[in-house]
Order: sequence, then structure tokens, then C-alpha cells
Amino acid sequence: MNDRLKNQAMDDLFEAILCLQSKEECYNFFEDLCTVLELKSISQRFQVAKLLSERHVYSKIVDTTGASTATISRVKRSLDYGSDGYRIVFDRMNRKKLEAYEDDDV
Repeated sequence: MNDRLKNQAMDDLFEAILCLQSKEECYNFFEDLCTVLELKSISQRFQVAKLLSERHVYSKIVDTTGASTATISRVKRSLDYGSDGYRIVFDRMNRKKLEAYEDDDV
């Protein structure tokens, strides 16, 4: 993580997020923490990253998310040169889906 971001306030925020135990708790916490616009922006960037990681083209991502090409480029830069945060999350989400699929087959 960028050392300029590391401080007690950020540590406290991340500890709080790690305490959440359900999607409903996440909705409640983030609705209290963020404005609707902030949440929409964050979720849009996440969807852009997901689609980029699935190798969708920019035009498809624009159509699907409504994101600007500038936003898509910034997210792509994070995917390519960032701290691998997106990749960690996507790998874990994919693993969880695979495990759920395998459990359904049993």
C-alpha cells in the first residue's frame, strides 16, 4: 500500500470493514459512511475492473457501466500497475464461486 495513505484513520476504517459479516451489514455501513454518488462511483469502478479482468473491450464496458473512457483507462492502469488489490479480490471471488459450484455438484 502507498505509504502516504497509511495512517491510524485508514487502519481504523479497514478494521471496521473487516468486522462486517454480511452483505446487509455492508449495505448499512457503507450507506452511513458514503454518499449515494460515492457508492455509485466506487461500484462503477469495481465493475469496470471486473469487466477489464474478463477482457471485455472498452466499448462494451462503456455500454455496460456508463463509465467514461478516462475512468476505464484509470482502472486499467490500476489493474496493470497497481498493488494487485483487484486481482486478490477477483481471485478469491472466483475461487468462492468455483467452490459453491463444486458443492452443488456433490
